[in-house]
Amino acid sequence: MYVPIILGTGREGRQSEKVARFILSEAKSAGFESEILDVRDYRQMATDKTVTTPLAKAYSEKIRKASGIIIVAPEYNHGYPGELKMMLDLLYQEYFGKPLGVCGVSSGPLGGARVVEQLRLVAVELRMQNMREALYFSSVQDQFDDSGAIKDKEAWGRRTKKFFEELSTRIR
Repeated sequence: MYVPIILGTGREGRQSEKVARFILSEAKSAGFESEILDVRDYRQMATDKTVTTPLAKAYSEKIRKASGIIIVAPEYNHGYPGELKMMLDLLYQEYFGKPLGVCGVSSGPLGGARVVEQLRLVAVELRMQNMREALYFSSVQDQFDDSGAIKDKEAWGRRTKKFFEELSTRIR
């Protein structure tokens, strides 16, 4: 089962990258084939031909192959990054029926709750399956050590186990 992880911000100094790497490790431990699809790698000018570019085609191939999708995205001003919206909007039918897991990230106490809510609404329009479980990385700057490793592996291990169990159930 191939489940890519979309890293939804290209901002310099992004804390979401630590979360995406942690989720990638957990996905592989749960038996999924996975990789990080970084919005930085899919940036392009928006034109009427955007969806036919080589970047869009490469992204389309990955999503078509996917059994499900995970998005790791920070909350910026109660929303999600515009570059993530542009990346998601490159495709439509390729998303149909695929389960979507969302990991919200914030420097504050809510863990990206609003980004999770908003991405669930987008998933409805893209005809994806919203998962009940979500992961909320609040005060993300305090969750990882200097090397990028999660500090409370045991607690996060329990949370990610439930997340990946639901994802696995929805795929099968």
